[in-house]
Amino acid sequence: MSEPGAGEAARGSGPAQAGSGAGEPEAGVPGAGVPDGLRLLRWTMTTGSSGSARAAVVLASGDHEWEAAAEGAGAIGALFEAVDAALEEVLGGRVRLVSFDVHAIGETAGADALVELAVEPPATATGERASGRYAGTARDVNLVTACAEAYLGALRALLADGAWVGATEAAGNARLAELRARAERAGNRASLDESQADLGGSWFER
Repeated sequence: MSEPGAGEAARGSGPAQAGSGAGEPEAGVPGAGVPDGLRLLRWTMTTGSSGSARAAVVLASGDHEWEAAAEGAGAIGALFEAVDAALEEVLGGRVRLVSFDVHAIGETAGADALVELAVEPPATATGERASGRYAGTARDVNLVTACAEAYLGALRALLADGAWVGATEAAGNARLAELRARAERAGNRASLDESQADLGGSWFER
């Protein structure tokens, strides 16, 4: 199993690629029927002849969103790293990519790429969540998009497993609570600063 090089990922469109998720998963994609299933809202990719790449993703499930950026030695590796980083708080770790195959559907440079892969739960998972293998398949003329959708398909299948049901909601609510707490603390500090400023002014006037 080897990752396509940065030049292959670019598919002849220059040193940088950018794209967005393909919307709702297609019928037949693992996890496609999951209510409020995991969605790839958008992604960006920067790569060049040096072989290094940087990817950023925004993922969503229901009303919750997660985003992350990552660097890697290749375009696809950077993309998967970004997805893993975004979902680390949801899954309690990073899934293990155990198979990854890319096939060209045609004989021209513009042929579709068919990506088939499988993941297993994070090594940190315990109990019923620790086992299982989940497959994802996608086809697109853009290799990066096909890889992204296949990876998301596998992750949807994992999250549809009974052992993982509610993981995105729990992580999303925890994140929302944390953000609200930060906002409240910031508001309290602002109120305290204003109060101190008023006291200082009153003292000076006296």
